[in-house]
Amino acid sequence: MVTSFNWNWDAFVMVILALLALALIVFGALTAYFGSSKSRIVGSVLLIVGLVIGIFTIFGSSSVAHVSFVYQVLEPTVFYLIASIIGVLIGLLIFLGAIMKT
Repeated sequence: MVTSFNWNWDAFVMVILALLALALIVFGALTAYFGSSKSRIVGSVLLIVGLVIGIFTIFGSSSVAHVSFVYQVLEPTVFYLIASIIGVLIGLLIFLGAIMKT
């Protein structure tokens, strides 16, 4: 039996935009705080661009992409992130256990 996978491209794009915004906000804030004079300007621009993308992603997700940001993007992303961290930690523990036994 062949099942078709119904891919939600709108949610996929919204997750990419949300993570892009988060990365720009974090890296922009760090660069603006710890950088030199030119780096602080670049960090401030990254921070502002990240905030604009984040605001568009949150408020524009329902009208542009017809996706509920909280229920279809944020909630599954948090669950998948927690699940991936748990999976990586289990794999790391198995690897360390195998290394320690040899």
